[in-house]
Amino acid sequence: MGTSFRKPVAPSQDKRWRIVDATMRRLGNESHALIEALHTVQESFGYLDNDSLRYVANVLRVPLSQAYGVATFYHFFSLKPPGEHTCVVCTGTACYIKGAAKLLHSLEAKFGIKPGETTPDGKVSLMTARCLGSCGLAPVAVFDQQISGRITPEALLAKVERWGNHDA
Repeated sequence: MGTSFRKPVAPSQDKRWRIVDATMRRLGNESHALIEALHTVQESFGYLDNDSLRYVANVLRVPLSQAYGVATFYHFFSLKPPGEHTCVVCTGTACYIKGAAKLLHSLEAKFGIKPGETTPDGKVSLMTARCLGSCGLAPVAVFDQQISGRITPEALLAKVERWGNHDA
């Protein structure tokens, strides 16, 4: 008499789990679907928490350590909830030469956050990108999916300060 596999139950009744389940099912609920399944969770919920990592690992029958390893290896994934707003600073060659490091330093000095972190009030998450493809506008930052070229540290700080004051 063989053992039967019982499908794990989603961490909640949230309908976004249907999207995650569809992605895993489309890829045969096999281990090779891990990265795409985690991308779907990230896109659906904004980050990967312990429950989501455990659920995806169980459905795809991979060790939790493997799911966690993938989630921490790839820069795209976040294990913490994102801030209300996002600021992405390009660190590509042109942007770096034109002052990306100064942009990042100004944010760290003023708000105490480094790339991959969120302000304590949960308002702003700071991220970096290798290249945003707007090299002629260097240095570049993206504020909530809106690109801003030739940005100065002062302009960057002003925008982030407005978000903190609910005036964005």
